[in-house]
Amino acid sequence: MRLRTKHIGERNIIGTYVSKRRRQIGLKQKDLLTQLQIMGIDLNASGLSKIEGQIRYVADFELKALSEALGCSISDMFEEDAYFDDEE
Repeated sequence: MRLRTKHIGERNIIGTYVSKRRRQIGLKQKDLLTQLQIMGIDLNASGLSKIEGQIRYVADFELKALSEALGCSISDMFEEDAYFDDEE
């Protein structure tokens, strides 16, 4: 696993949660992308990386699909401790 070398962006607030939740449930980025593509979401590895790095905006339909693929509610993604907690 490569460590992020760039600063976190400001274009979404769920990216950190997506990254942490994905790792928590044992998914690689390519596994999550496969699930999203099955749901009809056209997202590539670069796009997912940019979402996780908070340098890409997230469409509402992508948010819904991400929550389903990660097994969480949309509101879970917006909890303050979800994106400010440094525990992994």
